[in-house]
Amino acid sequence: MEPIILASGSLRRQEYFRLLGLPFNIMPSLVDEGFDENLSPRKTTEMLAVRKVNKIVDLLRKALPPWICGADTIISLDGKILGKPKDRTDAADMLHRFKGRAHDVVTAVALYNGRKKTVDCRSVSSTVTFAALSDDEIEWYLNTGEWQGVAGAYKIQGLASCFISGINGSYSAIVGLPIREFYAMLRENGYPYGST
Repeated sequence: MEPIILASGSLRRQEYFRLLGLPFNIMPSLVDEGFDENLSPRKTTEMLAVRKVNKIVDLLRKALPPWICGADTIISLDGKILGKPKDRTDAADMLHRFKGRAHDVVTAVALYNGRKKTVDCRSVSSTVTFAALSDDEIEWYLNTGEWQGVAGAYKIQGLASCFISGINGSYSAIVGLPIREFYAMLRENGYPYGST
């Protein structure tokens, strides 16, 4: 199989690529993650995933690889997008807002097909419900540092799983890569995966 450039430094996405047995090279795109607040969370995450792929296409224009994958995850509560917390206080505010409530997690994955010179992008929306957390539980979680650098200030695959009372949707998408959709994209774009 041909290697895929993963336009992400996310360890979670790398773990999924390893789980799938896909050969890949890591090349974080480091794009500006600013967005138009008038866009829906779904449109925003799709735009960012495609932006990450296009950044690598621009960087490697003279020697384009056949496959580039980018992804983005956005958390929203009451229609408002919550990014990565700026600091501990910001993370605490997010966690307090989540307690006892459900919020949306949208993950988009974009795949560049170098043979067709096209970008296929798909997104998945899921709902995560937090238990009614105490202030002590939030402080304990903040002390772990796990909230740093992640959308919504928590990692569902980490210690925050202690707080999750329900999930409706795709667990892998919440973690950072919608595996079912990604698998379908690979096959539909002619990548030789999932067949003998």
